[in-house]
Amino acid sequence: MITLETPDELRRASREQRRCGRRIALVPTMGALHSGHLSLVQAARRRADWIVLSLFVNPAQFGPNEDLDAYPRDLEGDRRVAEEAGVDVLYHPAVEAIYPPGDATRVRVSRLTEGLCGPWRPGHFEGVSTVVTKLLAACEADVAVFGRKDYQQWRVIQRMTRDLALGTEIVGAPIVREADGLALSSRNRYLSPTERTAALALPRALEAGEAAVRAGETGATVVIRRMREVVDAQPGVTAEYLEIVDAHELQALSILQGEILLAGALCVGSARLIDNREMKIP
Repeated sequence: MITLETPDELRRASREQRRCGRRIALVPTMGALHSGHLSLVQAARRRADWIVLSLFVNPAQFGPNEDLDAYPRDLEGDRRVAEEAGVDVLYHPAVEAIYPPGDATRVRVSRLTEGLCGPWRPGHFEGVSTVVTKLLAACEADVAVFGRKDYQQWRVIQRMTRDLALGTEIVGAPIVREADGLALSSRNRYLSPTERTAALALPRALEAGEAAVRAGETGATVVIRRMREVVDAQPGVTAEYLEIVDAHELQALSILQGEILLAGALCVGSARLIDNREMKIP
């Protein structure tokens, strides 16, 4: 595994691989790697010959009161994990390499960013779309792999690459969970043992909603109420949102039909956690 630090270095290396006929995959991360990230690397390996894992804590996607400074960082630990996972390139640029002096361009995807996390994190998806555009421009990937825990992010990046004709396939890999159902997240490191237990209210709320739908309930208000009852019964957590949306356009639904997404965001201690369940109603 090699480590590269500038867009030009990555572009030169990628073009050499392409000249050799190899398919290139990008796995974008902010580091603090865990088993969920490794599942993305595995998905990338099934689709490409040369794997680039980016490790960049992107300041543009954090709001003024969010956890940019506290976000877990462990470069040497991440380097070991990436190498053991079979990553070919660890791309670890400095902030100045991604956002050089005078940088004035941002990428914004409308509509898909208006609900779910969008209202709670102003500017977040603009920051994500911008940095992913820069990463794809540098490595010219055939495929990029994102985790479906960040479902809205995945759909936003899909739409962005389609609308801008970037030519990269955007793959969504399944959520990886702990044995008790909590979705893996770098932010789980923030949780105390008591908070870790309280955080289970989120997957359990989504499970309750899923069970209601499977039992035949088609009214979104009723299903959301079932989910909220689970969260409200758990001390120490605050729900930002519990919503049900169309799985493709991410628009809120009143009657549940077709492909839907049950999604939620909870604040537990200093951690903000998100999770979701995908369903298809005949």
